[in-house]
Amino acid sequence: MKNLLDLEHRLNYYFNNRNLLKNALLHKSFGNEHRKYKNINNERLELLGDSVLALIVAEYLYKNRNFNEGTMAKVKSMVVSEPILAKISRELKVGEYLMLSKGEENTGGRDRDSILCDTFEAILGAIYIDSNLREAKSFALSHIRKYIDNIEGNEEILDYKTILQEYAQKKFKIVPVYELVSESGPDHMKEFEIEVELMNHRGRAKARNKKKAEQLSAKDLCIKLGVKYNETL
Repeated sequence: MKNLLDLEHRLNYYFNNRNLLKNALLHKSFGNEHRKYKNINNERLELLGDSVLALIVAEYLYKNRNFNEGTMAKVKSMVVSEPILAKISRELKVGEYLMLSKGEENTGGRDRDSILCDTFEAILGAIYIDSNLREAKSFALSHIRKYIDNIEGNEEILDYKTILQEYAQKKFKIVPVYELVSESGPDHMKEFEIEVELMNHRGRAKARNKKKAEQLSAKDLCIKLGVKYNETL
């Protein structure tokens, strides 16, 4: 592993028990190749961190934004979404410190959104266990606050699938239909093309996974239809 002190500098948090940080970086695939770690991974810390993050963001929204309950829930969901948490992990260069199986690493695991998102939550859970909620809140908000405070102008955190679906239900009483148009490339580098249709209007996009392609196709259609996020909040 790389020097964990370097990562602690990036996190701006220094562990009393550094084993918690090691545990947070331990992907379940690592145990497939190292028997010593067969039943040790970061999933429990991830679950804890997910809950701690939800509380921190909900409290911040309650105290700092005058949203109603429904809008609070939607904004919280957008802010703690996989793409945003993965982006934060990339900014912190967390991928460089992950303990992965060779197979997972060879297929791009160090830069996979799902793994980076889960690891951010695991690190937050580790900080919470190592110290307290105040320290966990300080760490989380130092990275999350900018997305909350600038949500109106920050398109990257918007859930376009939800925006499009709520627009469709409100205006047409139907839901958009997504279709896989094509997939190409080798197994470890596949690209998916998705088309979404709503009342004969279509959006289309390509991405490395189906979920992202659906989001981008929904964004494409929202732009074409002139749908704004605040119309459905």
